Amino acid sequence: MFDHVAIHASDRPASERFYRTVLDALGIEPSSADAGTIEWDDFRLLAADRDHPHTRHLHVGFIAPSREHVDAFWQAAVDAGYHDDGPPGERPQYRRDYYGAFVLDPDGNSAEAVHHGDTRPGGHIDHLWIRVRDVPTAEAFYTAIARHTGLREGRRWDAGVQFRGAWATFSLVNDGRPLTENVHMAFPAPDRKTVDSFHRIATGDGHRSIFPPTELQHLGEVNYTTCIVDPDGNTVESVFHETR
Repeated sequence: MFDHVAIHASDRPASERFYRTVLDALGIEPSSADAGTIEWDDFRLLAADRDHPHTRHLHVGFIAPSREHVDAFWQAAVDAGYHDDGPPGERPQYRRDYYGAFVLDPDGNSAEAVHHGDTRPGGHIDHLWIRVRDVPTAEAFYTAIARHTGLREGRRWDAGVQFRGAWATFSLVNDGRPLTENVHMAFPAPDRKTVDSFHRIATGDGHRSIFPPTELQHLGEVNYTTCIVDPDGNTVESVFHETR
């Protein structure tokens, strides 16, 4: 589903220590790191600045290869002094075989390790929850861009709606908790035409463009990309990775 999810940290070194600690316990090693960004394939961490405030109230679930890895994720976090947000255990309200554990990163975002029978290869992120002001408004935006992002309809419940992708799920939730702020979600595009169409549809519906379709360099790769602001102020990117 995700090309990548990026969060900005108020204290990048502190957040890097947190994510290295918990993701190492899942066997997830950084795929690249430099002075500005550290990446674990489809998950990125950057420093906050005036133009990119720190990410708050996000929930991200990472795939654990086994229940023992879930236990190790939680124990590594607690032993390092991080805040428990739910100890390892079964959560049958999600799936009969769902086993997860939750901790809070230094900015209070919820990070989870999860193991269940529907985890699929493709990325480290199993699911993402963002809390929104109005679920129907947010759903209308993501439905409009669904065929450009690989999203398809998932389950529904009183407080939210889910979209499914090839290996992850993405949920919009309004359950009375604080809204998610300043998260960046990028979806892969199969070609330039898809990026152009994504931008045209989103801006045609009145959503603000951060930048129009353009070529950008990242880690020596040419990307054709555009970025839009969703109804809750989070940024959504469509990106085509070119090989030359």
